[in-house]
Amino acid sequence: MADAQGRFWRRHRWLLWTAGAVLALLIAAAVMVSMALHRAEPYLRARLVTELEQRFHAHVELDSFHVSLVNGLWAEGKGLRIWPPANMPGANSGAPMIRLNEFRFHAPLHYQPGAPIHISAVELQGLDVDVPPKFPISHPSGSGGSAHSGSALLRFTVGAIVCKDARLTLETNKPGKAPLVFVIAHLKLTGVNADQRPMAFDAQLTNPRPKGTIYAHGNFGPWFVDDPGQSPINGSYRFEHADLATFRGIAGILSSTGTYQGTLRDMTVDGETDTPDFRLSTGGDALHLRTQFHALVDGTNGDTWLRPVNATLGGSHLTAQGKIVHVAAQGAQNGQPAHPGGHDIALLVNVDRGRIEDFLRLATQGKPLLTGALTMRTSLAVPPGKAPVPDRLQLNGHFLLDEVQFTSSNLQNRIDDLSMRGQGEPKEAKDNTAADVRSTMESDFQMANGVVTLPNLKYTVPGAEIDLKGTYGVADGAINFAGVAKMDATISQMVGGWKGLLLTPLDHFFKHGAAGTVVPIEIGGTRKDPQFKVDFGRLKKTVPQSPGGSSGG
Repeated sequence: MADAQGRFWRRHRWLLWTAGAVLALLIAAAVMVSMALHRAEPYLRARLVTELEQRFHAHVELDSFHVSLVNGLWAEGKGLRIWPPANMPGANSGAPMIRLNEFRFHAPLHYQPGAPIHISAVELQGLDVDVPPKFPISHPSGSGGSAHSGSALLRFTVGAIVCKDARLTLETNKPGKAPLVFVIAHLKLTGVNADQRPMAFDAQLTNPRPKGTIYAHGNFGPWFVDDPGQSPINGSYRFEHADLATFRGIAGILSSTGTYQGTLRDMTVDGETDTPDFRLSTGGDALHLRTQFHALVDGTNGDTWLRPVNATLGGSHLTAQGKIVHVAAQGAQNGQPAHPGGHDIALLVNVDRGRIEDFLRLATQGKPLLTGALTMRTSLAVPPGKAPVPDRLQLNGHFLLDEVQFTSSNLQNRIDDLSMRGQGEPKEAKDNTAADVRSTMESDFQMANGVVTLPNLKYTVPGAEIDLKGTYGVADGAINFAGVAKMDATISQMVGGWKGLLLTPLDHFFKHGAAGTVVPIEIGGTRKDPQFKVDFGRLKKTVPQSPGGSSGG
């Protein structure tokens, strides 16, 4: 058998020569392809850098770029950096505007002259985009779009760009304010074209303030080269598990859905929020807060203008409009005190269908001091600072409370007693058989440093009107009011019985105008233990003196 095989190869020696020649050609071809790829890589790398420089009007660097023809065209690059355009402030600062750790893509080898090579997806890892603040721009080319480089030997089309572990930094031009940083876990761009049409996107990112996860999809672009903040954007979002404790003084977990349109820097946002456990972090009970809003948002610094917000807090409805903006820290100068910087809130609030107990529960724990229907208009300001929100909250407005009842039975019983005696029904007051009296309160008000000041409180119950002025401490519940009570009935009618008959001579001393009796009163103590009493010191001063100089009291 071995001799037969030997004779075969001797007779057909040309087969060996052919096989050797083919093998040598394959080896040579492999070497030539390897050399061609090795020589092509610098060309392709330079071509890629040139295209990016012309697109972004900026200096571009790429540390490495490699290609392979095993099972199609494979390409991989590392260390891509794109600097700001030359006419952009900060272009010479040494910091790139775009940094990319690595990228890769694959394309089938179906090249046809004049036809682009289609890449189904480009994978990006570690993208870092730093968007500069708003600034005046001159456009020497008359457009913020990209420049076209003309015809190229090789052209590519891209189906999608898939990015993992990206970061978007929005710089601000406000001194002393840190930029907003969005950590993007996943981003997919489709419709990627060289003709500057918008790209569709799907993204999952972490919002910095309040901290939570945003799922967004929509359209972005074209990229405005000279001022990236002017790049158009529109779409919808879902915001989940936003922790309001990121803001000092409030707490709760917020969720929100909505739509947005505009530019990266100036967006119009319409949406709604739901916070089942909204509360002040310094105390008070949690209430369910729902809002619907229309807002203008500066994405570079988070400044927001509300126009307006419709909100439901517990059982109360209110509207608000105004601004929530950031102010930089500033030292003392020109006689003005220093301030630490932070968010400055200035709103106009209108409570058209409110319950006073909702707002009292929000500010304090436990049973509220009183209940009733509330209408109110007020300015609301929370200047920046490190103190808790209730201590920085400033209010200035007017309110009307109707159908008021006190939750303290001691205080409510005294109000009931006052009403019955004011109507000349002392027996019902003594027997405590009257139903709980509903009263009305109305006043201007101011709030500062955690203290509510009521300068002209008018408290009305059937048979009596009480005019008071004083203060109420939100945190400690301290009550300090003084004023006068005007009753329809006279002193003798208020006391009744034989004692009332004895007091009949004093009726004219306490009578004033249309009121049957005018008595100075005080309300003190605390929210948990209020005290209601007649101010006998002031009462003696109001009683007319007899000709002999003795007091009528």
